[in-house]
Amino acid sequence: MTLRRVPLLAGLVVLLAAACTTTGPDDADPAPPSPTAAAPATTAAPPPAATPPASADAAATSGTWRRTWGWAVPATPAQVTHAVRAPVTPNPAGPLPVLVAVQVADHPEEDYSRITFAFRGPTPSYRVGYVPQVVTEGRGAPVELPGTAYLSVRFSPAQGHDARGGGTADLPPAAIGYPTLLGWAAAGDFEGHLSFGLGLRPPDGGRVPVRLGESTRPDGTHVVSVDVRRG
Repeated sequence: MTLRRVPLLAGLVVLLAAACTTTGPDDADPAPPSPTAAAPATTAAPPPAATPPASADAAATSGTWRRTWGWAVPATPAQVTHAVRAPVTPNPAGPLPVLVAVQVADHPEEDYSRITFAFRGPTPSYRVGYVPQVVTEGRGAPVELPGTAYLSVRFSPAQGHDARGGGTADLPPAAIGYPTLLGWAAAGDFEGHLSFGLGLRPPDGGRVPVRLGESTRPDGTHVVSVDVRRG
């Protein structure tokens, strides 16, 4: 009896061991990743295309540009008035609108050239007109300008200096060299009056039409643009 039971018992032990070492698909542990298996492929989004820097003219007139005086040859100075209560804000803005930049741009495809005046604080009133000669604020001294016709551009109230008397604006070269708009010059910063002169060379020796406009930059800077016909 013993010799018969031993083989049977041994066979049962072998079968039970085999059952314990065999697992089905539903309860199998996930296989460890192969060290050489590639990670799932992902397509990286391409970096956004670089945005070209805006030109000085685009920055000066972006957003809310509006015409304040249409194309014409002013028989008398064109006047655009804004109410400005001084002081406009506490320092560092200053007691008056402060000039922070003068910029120029040419638009041959639209037949005009542009000079802009950017201010920190509110937009000052301004007056633009042809004059026989541009003179300085206060002293009335002649201002040298190229060309055969001259525009006076005058802002009030406004200033282009800080508390120490230093200039507050980034300025382009005085010689512009566009077909009609040849150059510009400062004409005074005196008692709340800020003046400039533009030297023009109209093709027929007379006067070319001008246009005035305003815009506001995203940073709140207010810009006045003076456009001059190229021909």
